[in-house]
Amino acid sequence: MTTHNPAAAFYASPAARGVAALLRGLHRLSPDLGSRAALSLFFTPVPTKFLARSRDVPRPWVQRQLPFEGGHISVWQRSDIGVGEPARPKVLLTHGWAGDAQQLRPLADTLAAAGLEPVLLDLPAHGRSSGWRSNLLQWVRALFAVTARFGPWDGVVAHSLGALAVSHALARGLPARRAALIALAPPPGQFLRWFAQAIGTDEGLAQRMRGHVEQREGVSLGLFEPAWLGERMVQPTLLVHDRGDLTAPLSGSETLLAGLGAGRLHVTVNLGHRRLLNDPVVMEQVLGHFLAATSAAPALRVV
Repeated sequence: MTTHNPAAAFYASPAARGVAALLRGLHRLSPDLGSRAALSLFFTPVPTKFLARSRDVPRPWVQRQLPFEGGHISVWQRSDIGVGEPARPKVLLTHGWAGDAQQLRPLADTLAAAGLEPVLLDLPAHGRSSGWRSNLLQWVRALFAVTARFGPWDGVVAHSLGALAVSHALARGLPARRAALIALAPPPGQFLRWFAQAIGTDEGLAQRMRGHVEQREGVSLGLFEPAWLGERMVQPTLLVHDRGDLTAPLSGSETLLAGLGAGRLHVTVNLGHRRLLNDPVVMEQVLGHFLAATSAAPALRVV
């Protein structure tokens, strides 16, 4: 059976095919230089930062900047929460690759309306956080940095590659009581293979790229495999995944679920990889997951 390669669509345009041809030529000339050039491209998000930076964010959401690795990460909070009221359960929400925090704002507003305190995070090189390149290991460090300032968390919500970063952080002890992972991304080893296939090189490029990453970061990418993560995540975890997701196959969530001590999978249909973020039923599932431990859950209000 042929596996869909989500990177192939990106390299279908004439400009992208030209970039791929340059990378193939450089890789033939020098595999090491070709691998480094490929990694530079691989770690650069699709250029959506300009849109994220120019987008108006409505009140009561306000941005705060947290110093991080020579730059900053942007954190968003609601200014109407916390003044003259008891502390609310705090939930961190974050996005996936080439996304930004505002993709999760509708869900965050829903959580706020139900009595929770949502905190949105723009991961490095995304949204209004600084930087133009990033990687999964840096995302994990950013999660620990924002948690040191704003946590611990009663819940964490993450989408796609952000969900993979959150899973790894939880497996390493990120303090959170519950987790909701939406459209969990495949592990980085799979993405590297897809990337190499999409630009028309052999498996060797993916292996060399992986070697460079592991040597530089000092972490095996095998520690992002769903089977490894599931055995080490202790939080009750809700997984939400669309059956027809072409970017992140459902099998990744199923594999993670098999290793979880307390996990549940909600499968959607015809919502793809991103539309499920704004789906009322998905929002209800996430809210219910975080309110499951309370004796009287308030009625859902989708904002």
